[in-house]
Amino acid sequence: MALADTFQQVVDSLPGDWTDLELDLRIDDESRYIDAALYLVTCNAQPYSRHNWDWRLLVAHSFGHAAAVPAVHGALKLLDDADIEGEIAVREVRSGRVEVEPMWGRPESIREQFRRLNAQ
Repeated sequence: MALADTFQQVVDSLPGDWTDLELDLRIDDESRYIDAALYLVTCNAQPYSRHNWDWRLLVAHSFGHAAAVPAVHGALKLLDDADIEGEIAVREVRSGRVEVEPMWGRPESIREQFRRLNAQ
């Protein structure tokens, strides 16, 4: 299956409140690494060499410090159009909301108490 189609299936299977998605990408033909990197620069893919995976892709749902879904889909579509085959693995998905409490200027004892109360 094409990389863009696989990515779209992953995104479609996520819950509605997902916030961040981390994917690993590996290409089959290592001699095409530079060609693939040229296409993946549009979604800010991070070079990654853990257990033969080539790139880490960070995807944001609606906001955040990651690439948007259409940008990642477009980059993977460029790989498909260039006949660069590969594999995608989902590493982490985060969903839901996190309470943000400004803690600057507060003593460490208050911060620890806040962490303890919210960890219950």
